[in-house]
Amino acid sequence: MFSCRRLLHALSLRWKISVLLAVGCSLVALTIGVLIHEARVRQVADAARHGAVAQLVRVRQVYELTGRLDFDKVGEADARIDCPSLPESLRKAALAGRRTTYLDLDGPRPAVWAARPVGGDQVLSVRQSLAADQKELQDLDHQLIAFGVVVVSLAAIGGAALASRLSKDLRSAAETARRISAGELDARIGPSSVPGTRNEVTELSSAVDTMAASLQRRLVAEQRFTADVAHELRTPLTGLHTAAELLPPGRPTELVRDRVSALRTLTEDLLEVARLDGDREVAQLDAHRLGPLVESITRRSGVEAPVLGADGAECVRTDARRLERILTNLLVNARRHGGAPITVTVAGNTVTVRDTGPGFPEPLLRDGPQRFLTGATERGQGTGLGLTIALGQAQVIGASVTLANADPPGASAKITLPPADPAPGREHLPAVAGEG
Repeated sequence: MFSCRRLLHALSLRWKISVLLAVGCSLVALTIGVLIHEARVRQVADAARHGAVAQLVRVRQVYELTGRLDFDKVGEADARIDCPSLPESLRKAALAGRRTTYLDLDGPRPAVWAARPVGGDQVLSVRQSLAADQKELQDLDHQLIAFGVVVVSLAAIGGAALASRLSKDLRSAAETARRISAGELDARIGPSSVPGTRNEVTELSSAVDTMAASLQRRLVAEQRFTADVAHELRTPLTGLHTAAELLPPGRPTELVRDRVSALRTLTEDLLEVARLDGDREVAQLDAHRLGPLVESITRRSGVEAPVLGADGAECVRTDARRLERILTNLLVNARRHGGAPITVTVAGNTVTVRDTGPGFPEPLLRDGPQRFLTGATERGQGTGLGLTIALGQAQVIGASVTLANADPPGASAKITLPPADPAPGREHLPAVAGEG
């Protein structure tokens, strides 16, 4: 029972519906077949008993008139006086003065008996063969089984077809929901049935499409707001930066310039996030030797980190400027929130940035980077916009960034780039990548 339950749970919805429908139809067909069989058996038994009693009456009349049993006059009945094969229960009932019958439809020689006492201690009996009736019942059972199999098969096929349609609609809804979750906000399920009909699947599809449309409007509004705010901040920040450069040297001036620079960096990051959200970034892909490119990017990042495997000859297809943006953000994040020493390892078409700090917070590994959260204790655990931009730019160039906590303790960020063969007789040198 437990294994059947586990098997049923393991089946898909389509097969569950088909199996349950087939089982239900089987039970209905079995019940109807049993009822028809029993009704026919009762009908045959009643007719046989009635015929045997009628034959017994005629045999008795002949016997009383002639004193002997004339088989030509009693028809097909096998009439006997004190027949040795007479069932014992019937014999006792007849000797007790009762006229009764005995029916046997299941034995090798099906027959019906009727008996009554004659001449004091003798029993007059009549036996009629029921072989033809037994054959009729067997034929009826075979027909019921055949019809039952046909009905159950048709029901199973029809149930499988209906369940397949239902399963297809549900799978389409699930696939659309996954596409929306992956960022394809234009994905819609659309109508899944004949126009004008209403069912649960149609209502589910409509609800998912409505949710997707509402989510798309909200996200588009959020992206537009972020881009507008960042764009509007550019002009006053440019003026503020120019004014800060005119201030006389001193500690207050250095603090003002530092905060203005931080605001400019945040504004550019916001604009970059808005472009990534709006899918307006287009990569300029080319073949590059990964080792020298990573070594050059690490040197320009200003983060002290040795590069292992920089002499590798593996070529990748990437956008050097965007790769520099990704790797620089990961290095800065490791220096700011991790711990020294920081190492960069190039192996094949992968680049791994490793630090020895406390590692990434579990919410980050579970849910991904959250915007506007930093790793500073006073501002809660998080990553700011650095990792968000790194993952977004990686998606633009067809790369992937995998975040994990290493053992021994520390954070590990692994960039996997699509491989490419260098053009014959040509080697691309890493370009200087600007921010943005």
